[in-house]
Amino acid sequence: MKRTHVTVLGKRALAVALGVVCAVGLAACGSGSGSGAAATTAASGGGQTAAAPAPGGGDDKTIEFWHIATEGGHKVKVEAAIEKFNSTTQSGYKVVGVPIQNDTYKEKLVIAMSSGECPDAYVSWSGGPMNEYINSGFARELDALFDATPNKDKYLEGALAQGRLDGKLYGIPYHNTSISGVFYNTEIFAKYGLEEPKTLEDLEKICDTLLENDIIPFALANGSKWTGSMYFMSLAARKGGLEPFQKAVAGEGTFEDAAFIYAGEKIQEWVKKGYFPEGVNSLSEDDGQAKQLMYQEAAGMLLCGSWYTGTFSDDSKEFYAKVNWFSFPEITGSGADPKIQIGTVGDQFISMNCDGDKLKAAVEFATIFSDDDMIQVGIDNGTVPPFKGVVDQLTDPCTVKIMQAAADAPEIQLWYDQYLPPAVATAHLDGSQEIFGLTKTPEQAAKMMQDAMAKYNSESK
Repeated sequence: MKRTHVTVLGKRALAVALGVVCAVGLAACGSGSGSGAAATTAASGGGQTAAAPAPGGGDDKTIEFWHIATEGGHKVKVEAAIEKFNSTTQSGYKVVGVPIQNDTYKEKLVIAMSSGECPDAYVSWSGGPMNEYINSGFARELDALFDATPNKDKYLEGALAQGRLDGKLYGIPYHNTSISGVFYNTEIFAKYGLEEPKTLEDLEKICDTLLENDIIPFALANGSKWTGSMYFMSLAARKGGLEPFQKAVAGEGTFEDAAFIYAGEKIQEWVKKGYFPEGVNSLSEDDGQAKQLMYQEAAGMLLCGSWYTGTFSDDSKEFYAKVNWFSFPEITGSGADPKIQIGTVGDQFISMNCDGDKLKAAVEFATIFSDDDMIQVGIDNGTVPPFKGVVDQLTDPCTVKIMQAAADAPEIQLWYDQYLPPAVATAHLDGSQEIFGLTKTPEQAAKMMQDAMAKYNSESK
């Protein structure tokens, strides 16, 4: 693996990022979270695995690729792509995949970068963290090589846009189109005469009915922090639209805006009512503690990203047959567009830290996901790859419903913890978790986030 020189600016950015990530284990949204087992390297072609090499391992003809596809359909797709590339490429290079559990991935990646041992190719989620990697010198501009690939016109422009910084392409989307929303058990809803809510008041009535019948309204494991953040983002967007967030990031507004205070107040109201599992902040998403509440029918709903269609289907097609989905409902009188969605078009982007022929081969690998057979592998495994015409190929009713909501959205706001600079994302995630824990008021959490944003904007001038 090529050692990459870190510029003075890069060292500073990575030092900040490393301190942030190591302190709190900054989590990222997305599918492919693992079971906590040690990372393994998927040997292509033969299906064997070996211990993950330390950064810098591998010979000059090896493209080391770090990713989070540790289980389910995501794992199937990534392993199929690696096998196809390794068996068909004429480049002379081979890809070796290093799957790493979701909630530790960013920490491991930043540690590798801080030592100048970044892998040849790696996934990120666009937004602030990816921009830090670019500015630190660990991502190559890909426009010329990408434009020379045979499938360049298959990509959704919205997906490519999220892989760009200052108009230049640094991340190639490959995985999924994901938005947040509420999955629910249709049998539980039918038993108690419940219907999909149109307003937040309707949703709260559903929650109250479930509580009366000893069912937890929302399955949530918030040890990862980003899971609880989805409630905060959804409530803030339905209360104030996206303008308060956009202005706060630009320094023209504040994260102490009424929409963010409302989101925090509503979450704490729901915590006190018992809408979430006991000890919610100690439960692990990576260990499956939220979905298990759904499988046990101890909980009636789960708010998370739409990759859960694949999660449910992979775990139990019988259970998935009784799952449906609805978009987070509107808040009466708010004036915000209820069709706005929170999520990403692309849901993981492959960036490169190599040069010359190896970089060309790495781009060839990253774009192999756009081949027709690989697109079908993604669809068959519960994802909606970020390519044109894919929606027309979907047959799963739940996924069709989700993608129609995405298609109808006037705007899709990238997840806060991916959009924001790492230090600000950390303040958001920490503050959000403390809101759930009732250890900070919404005003205190908002001030944490605003102070972090103001500091970042000041230092960036």
